[in-house]
Amino acid sequence: MDVKHGGDALHGVVRAGLYLDGFLRLESTLPARFAVEGGHIEVSRSNAGLRRCHFVADSGAVRRLVPDPRSGEGRRMRFDREHPTASGLIGVVSVLLLLVGVGLNLLQIAEPISRIPMIADAFGAFESPLRLPLWLNLALGFGAVIGAVERAMRMRYHWLLDSGAGT
Repeated sequence: MDVKHGGDALHGVVRAGLYLDGFLRLESTLPARFAVEGGHIEVSRSNAGLRRCHFVADSGAVRRLVPDPRSGEGRRMRFDREHPTASGLIGVVSVLLLLVGVGLNLLQIAEPISRIPMIADAFGAFESPLRLPLWLNLALGFGAVIGAVERAMRMRYHWLLDSGAGT
């Protein structure tokens, strides 16, 4: 499988390519479902990476596909295998960066949105208890992006943590 996350150069459409013995056999826009011998392959993505890349056997058994060892996902899996403690620590830090970055920025974004007259009339104005400097807001946003990318490279998806990253 090959997924160009930025899309093709002409239209920006994200496609998945199914390769066999180094040759492109099938191509589809995402989400994709490729019929293969013994079942099918399902591929979908979030904005941060792959959400699903599984082989589903005719019997119903599901198996996650292993990434190319030279890809970012493959290198991340090898690091996880060779250094499980460090990998776990990186995973915990990425989730914390994602939760803190998104949570604090959403809290601050709620204030100007709540001041829109129609919303303020219906619900009242919200005043954020936080006043973070611009550099810290940018750092938190960058940390959230890094956390989302790390989760995507581990090929982990959780609806609550990653739903903001796309569908």
